[in-house]
Amino acid sequence: MKTENLTCFRPASSRAAAIVAVALLATGCACRAADRYEPTWESLSTHPVPTWFQDGKLGIYTHWGVYSVPAYMTEWYPHAMYMKDGFRNKDFYGYHTKHFGPPEAFGYKDFIPRFTGEKFDADEWAELFRKAGAKFAGPVAEHHDGFAMWDSRLTRWDAADMGPKVDVVGRLSAAIRKRGMKFVVTFHHARNWSFYPHEGNFDTNDPNIACVGSIYGPIHKKGDAPSKEYLEDWKARVVEVIDKYDPDLLWFDGGWGRGCFDPYKRQLLSDYYNRAAKAGKEVGVTYKGKDLPEGAGILDYERGRSGTSTKRAWLTDTSVYQNSWGYIRNIKYYSPGWLVDELVDIVSKNGSMLLNVGPKPNGEIPDQAREVLLGIGAWLEVNGQAIYGTRPWEVFGEGPTEVPSGKRARRTAHYTPRDIRFTAKGNAVYAILLDWPGKTAAIESMGTKAGLPSGTIKRVTMLGVDEELQYVRGERALAVTLPQRKPCEHAYVLKIVVE
Repeated sequence: MKTENLTCFRPASSRAAAIVAVALLATGCACRAADRYEPTWESLSTHPVPTWFQDGKLGIYTHWGVYSVPAYMTEWYPHAMYMKDGFRNKDFYGYHTKHFGPPEAFGYKDFIPRFTGEKFDADEWAELFRKAGAKFAGPVAEHHDGFAMWDSRLTRWDAADMGPKVDVVGRLSAAIRKRGMKFVVTFHHARNWSFYPHEGNFDTNDPNIACVGSIYGPIHKKGDAPSKEYLEDWKARVVEVIDKYDPDLLWFDGGWGRGCFDPYKRQLLSDYYNRAAKAGKEVGVTYKGKDLPEGAGILDYERGRSGTSTKRAWLTDTSVYQNSWGYIRNIKYYSPGWLVDELVDIVSKNGSMLLNVGPKPNGEIPDQAREVLLGIGAWLEVNGQAIYGTRPWEVFGEGPTEVPSGKRARRTAHYTPRDIRFTAKGNAVYAILLDWPGKTAAIESMGTKAGLPSGTIKRVTMLGVDEELQYVRGERALAVTLPQRKPCEHAYVLKIVVE
C-alpha cells in the first residue's frame, strides 16, 4: 500500500509565516531587557549544568520511527536503500528491491502506512523506564529521516497525521512527568539536508514531494550548503517542540556544527535558556564533538566516555543494542551486567548515561530489551545510593582504568576483579567492585600511604547486606572481608563512612 497525495505541505510564504509565528511564541519580545543570556558564545558558555542532571545519572530514550518497519541492519536504512553502490559495505539497495521492490517504485515514504503503532502505550513505556531506574526520559522527536514524532503545524509528515496518528512526544511528555522523571527530546534532523539523494528517478527527487517541510527536504545539488529556508525550518521545529512540551533537556545529534547553523543555534539556545531562567527552571542542551563551545551545553559521547574524571558533568548516549539504535530483527543485546558496569564507570568520572531502546513498528518494546532494562533497575534498587546524587571522589578508580576518550573508549574486554570505581556523597565513599574479587577486597587508594580518604574510617558495609564488615587499613591498602553471599548479580558496592 502506498501513501497518496503527499505533495508539499504549504507554499513557502505560508510556511514562513508559520515559522515566524512559532518563533515569536518562544522568544516573547517584551522581556528582552531582562534576559540573562545573550546570543553569543561568551554568554552561553556561562550556562550551568542542571543539578537534576548531575544527580539523575540515568536516562532512557527511544529511537522509534518509520525506519522500524524495514528493521534491517540500521536506522540509516532510509539513506542506505537509495545507495546503488552500497552503504557500509552492505547492499541495502538490493535488499530493498528484493523485499519491497526497487526504490524507484517503492520509496521510503511508502513505509509510513506500515508504521502502525497500534500497541503504543505511553504509560506502559514510562512505567518501564521508571522501573529501570531512569530519572529522565523521552523520545527521538525527529530523526535524520525527517518524520516528526509530534503534532506539528510546520509539516504534515508527522506521527499525528500519518502512521500511528498519535502525538507520540505529547503522550510521552505527560506519562514521563506523571512519574516524576524529567522530560527529554532528541533532535537528529540537522542531517536531513544530506540524508537523501536528490537525483535520478527516486521519489526523493520529485518536486511535488521533496521540499522544505517534507520528509525528504528540498531538492538541491550534492554538496550545496543548507538554504536559509531550510535552516529556519530546522530551528522552527525545535522551537515548536519547546513551546508545546516544555522539555527539560534538548539532545542534539551531529550535523548542526557547520557554520551556517551558528546564528540559528545561538538564538535558539539563548531563547531556551532565558525562557527557563524566567520560569525558575533548570534545563540543559547536549552536543557532540565541537558542535558547541565548551560550557555552552553538556558534552555527549556517542557510545563512548571520558577517559578520566572531569569538573563539568557530561553524558554518554548508548543503546541496549550492540550495533543499532532503532529496532532491528535478530539484533544482539548487551547484558544488564555489561551496562551496569558501563554506568558505574561513567558516573565515577562525572558522567551520566542516556540509554536507548528501539520499539517495534507496532509500538511494542521487545521482550529482551525489557529484560535488560529491568535488570538494570533491579541492580539500582539495591545500589542506587552509590549512583544517584553522587559526585566524583578524589580518584575515579583503580585497576586497569586507563581508557581513551570518545568512541575509542568502548570497552571490549570484561572488567577484572581488580577493577574498582569510586563515587562519593556526604561522608560516604562508595567503592564499587566491578567483579567479585573473592573473600577480600584490597582497595589500594585507601591505604594509609595513599593518604585517602582524609579522615577516619568509621565503618564499612556492603549495600544490600545487613551487617558491618571487618576491615584492616594498612599502608598499602584497605583490606575488607567480604560477606559470604553476594547481594546482587553484577557490581558490588562497599559503603565506607568517613568522619
